[in-house]
Amino acid sequence: MSTDDLTVSNLERGTVLVTGGTGFVGGHSIARLLHEGYQTRVTVRESGQEAAVLAALQQAEVDPADRLEFAVANLSADEGWEEAMRGVSHVLHHASPFPTTAPETEDELIIPARDGALRVISAARKAGVTRIVMTSSYAAVGYTVKPDNHYSEADWTDPDTEGLPAYHKSKVLAERAAWNYVDTHEDIELTVVNPTGIFGPQLGTRPSGSVGLVRGMLTGQMPSVPIMYFGVVDVRDVVDLHLRAMLHPNAAGERFIAVSGSSISFFQMAQILREHFPAAAAMLPTVELTVEQVHEAAKTQPALRDAAALQGRIPVISNEKARTMLDWKPRDVTETIVATADSQIRRGLTPPENNRLRP
Repeated sequence: MSTDDLTVSNLERGTVLVTGGTGFVGGHSIARLLHEGYQTRVTVRESGQEAAVLAALQQAEVDPADRLEFAVANLSADEGWEEAMRGVSHVLHHASPFPTTAPETEDELIIPARDGALRVISAARKAGVTRIVMTSSYAAVGYTVKPDNHYSEADWTDPDTEGLPAYHKSKVLAERAAWNYVDTHEDIELTVVNPTGIFGPQLGTRPSGSVGLVRGMLTGQMPSVPIMYFGVVDVRDVVDLHLRAMLHPNAAGERFIAVSGSSISFFQMAQILREHFPAAAAMLPTVELTVEQVHEAAKTQPALRDAAALQGRIPVISNEKARTMLDWKPRDVTETIVATADSQIRRGLTPPENNRLRP
């Protein structure tokens, strides 16, 4: 399927519903759908959040014209979902709780993620929606260590893995619940996208966790980084994969990992930034912690538990399925990291001396 095929003329009559419209992926999804002519409805958790979506579209230089509408619906309540789904043919379900700090109990994340996914899918089914594409995460795929470190869509993170963060567990259990639901209700199709670390140009004022990582490096907040390797994918490619999964007849019932290429480390990311933004060199990390240092630090710093659990392993993450089945062509990792940093610098979110000065 070529990019030219992803047009409104190929979509069944109806509206595309986007949940999580104020988020990183959601904002880019809305911009892409509107740019290509789709009638788009966006759910927000509460009235007043529409302004954030409109501001993001302005930054993306996309005019919604009369093709954008909003509905108020929260993952934690049934109210609003029936109205949100009215006249909808496809759903891009991006919304899921993401903690800025460690939750007191894992249920604070697990229950709204799992029950919210079921609430959205159930409402979609009752409204006669053809297909729902759900954003899960690589966290649901590759956080149980395998001897060969190779991961594909056939793999699942064991939710009982020792030390597994609550967020990762919530993604596993929410996706499992979604698959279990459609297995017993054959009148709705489900496709799941499992992105690795999502980077790329920021829309809106609140950075995602990944974008915030690049900002942290550029502003000198990370003099040292843990040894940890992870997959990278551009947010624009994540959206492209969702649209392909939404339309391709063979995508129903499938999972697709979204990853650009080989895994990189935090320190390698800093090296990419140093090469392309030399004016920021003094701000960038210069020390990479060892596996032993990471383990010790993780005892008091929850943010390092991911790195400690992975033990410096280099995951080999396959994107072959998305490439071959959906003709997906992601951007190069370096291009994505540079675009992420450039977005922060151009928007004045890093020190002014970090002007884009290439070697």
